[in-house]
Amino acid sequence: MKTTPEHNERIAKLTFASVYPHYVAKVEKKNRSIHELHKVIEWLTGFDENKIKELIDNNITFKEFFQGAELNPNAHLITGVICGYRIEEIDNPLTQQVRYLDKLVDELAKGRKIEKILRNG
Repeated sequence: MKTTPEHNERIAKLTFASVYPHYVAKVEKKNRSIHELHKVIEWLTGFDENKIKELIDNNITFKEFFQGAELNPNAHLITGVICGYRIEEIDNPLTQQVRYLDKLVDELAKGRKIEKILRNG
């Protein structure tokens, strides 16, 4: 799916620290834990809890966030629609990676089992 250059630039400049509290609120509202959120983030990016805190403290952009990540080899198995975009059709790699994270957080908040969220092939 074609995203506009403006949309992709806005996503790249967005800071992880500005979005993280929304992730926390979303999962906690549905009685899921921050630990589960961190487990999902770690599966996708390789960032453990200490690294997540460091990235938030350093106010890094999503561009920097995903440049430093080791994307899980099964990330391509994350499919579906998020924010009106079919993830597997997003043509900008960074925007697609951010939407991967959004989709995982959404699945966690919707009560999906961690084993299913962490796609292991």
